[in-house]
Amino acid sequence: MFGLDAVDLARAQFAFTMTFHIVFPALSIGLASYLAVLEALWLWSGRDVFINLFNYWLKIFAIAFGMGVVSGIVMSYQFGTNWSVFSDRVGPVIGPLMAYEVLTAFFLESGFLGVMLFGLERVGPRLHFLATLMVAIGTLISAFWILSANSWMQTPAGYAVNADGQFVSADWLQVIFNPSFPYRLVHMVLAAYLTTSLVVGAVGAYHLLRDQHLAGPRVMFSMAMWMATLVAPLQILAGDQHGLNTLAHQPVKIMAMEGHFESHQDGAPLYLFGLPDMAAGRLRYAVGIPKLGSLILKHAPDAPMAGLDTVPRQDWPPVPITFWAFRIMVGLGFLMLGLGLFSLWERWRGRLHQSRLLHRLALLMGPAGFIAVIAGWITTETGRQPFTVYGLLHTTDSASPLAAPAVGSSLLSFVIVYFIVYAAGILYLLRLMAAPPHPGEEGPSSEPPTRTAGITPAPGMPSEAAAS
Repeated sequence: MFGLDAVDLARAQFAFTMTFHIVFPALSIGLASYLAVLEALWLWSGRDVFINLFNYWLKIFAIAFGMGVVSGIVMSYQFGTNWSVFSDRVGPVIGPLMAYEVLTAFFLESGFLGVMLFGLERVGPRLHFLATLMVAIGTLISAFWILSANSWMQTPAGYAVNADGQFVSADWLQVIFNPSFPYRLVHMVLAAYLTTSLVVGAVGAYHLLRDQHLAGPRVMFSMAMWMATLVAPLQILAGDQHGLNTLAHQPVKIMAMEGHFESHQDGAPLYLFGLPDMAAGRLRYAVGIPKLGSLILKHAPDAPMAGLDTVPRQDWPPVPITFWAFRIMVGLGFLMLGLGLFSLWERWRGRLHQSRLLHRLALLMGPAGFIAVIAGWITTETGRQPFTVYGLLHTTDSASPLAAPAVGSSLLSFVIVYFIVYAAGILYLLRLMAAPPHPGEEGPSSEPPTRTAGITPAPGMPSEAAAS
């Protein structure tokens, strides 16, 4: 099909479904924590603006969370349909990690999600805040286990191989806390918070461009810009440390990311742009800064750097995809830093809510977090090729024994269904965001509040008289 074999089509199908899936956890992880902060501020200050914003973003969170769950289930089925050999070989290691995610994170999230969505008037504000906090913690625990499993595939540790050729755990602590896991967990959680701050900031900016005096958009925009200002430099630092870890454990990935086809004995340049040519084994039209690559990666401008010329050609990753995906991620990261610094300048000038230039830039940067997350995922996964378990299990040896037409037809079905279903979901989310939060904003539950015996509403919580 289209000149692609079954393995290529299976990879394309997983990449397609993963691209749709990853944007929703990135948003729901950040939104869950944001909702917990909003409710805590409401309980602490009694200001109605915080509970109005909580109810506003709670509806958006519910849709994004549901879409993330559904798209994640679809992905897991592919392990059995398209990657059965991989599932058989690594199942004793990956299977328990994914099961722990369900038993700890998903059960925690689903157990408290109903209370979070519909229980404010039923259980009281403080118990409801506990439910919100548990959902936020659940999303972080989910990220913990999923990233542990994926990081083990990047930097396998603590394993043994049994007589059947399966990878089994020899030390679960080494499996879970494998060499790249701490760096990737921090990098992903910060990415989720940045993504959420940009979405919240874009929504706030959109409404401030229409009316600068709306209380809800003013508060959400200020909070979002504080988050972007604080987290963007932390993310750049975390990314640098992650890169040093990748150099130590996956040097070939770094070679592809940096476009280093040739080795450099007296210091490697930092290539800003260029056209990677896999066939010729060179970076055409390269624009670089001499010795800066060695300075960044080895903290010495004259440090030697090995290139892809030291690696067998069959073990090269797809350099053009990895090279450009990495630059998209890094470029957007510095744009986020610039937005945060510009907002800090406008805040100092007292023009945070009046600067139309800042608002337009924040609106344009709204999707940047999602694009950066997708680009980062592409960098990570294509840079690992041609292995599913780095250095141990080739991708071509991991696929199910399927014919290309079978995989291609399922891929085509996914494309059609996803673009219909998820387009409708995303349009509905945008419709919710297009309406500003109002005083007395209702949450997912539209029933009038009733006082629970023995519980006094917190300051700012609507009473029975106000509700009626």
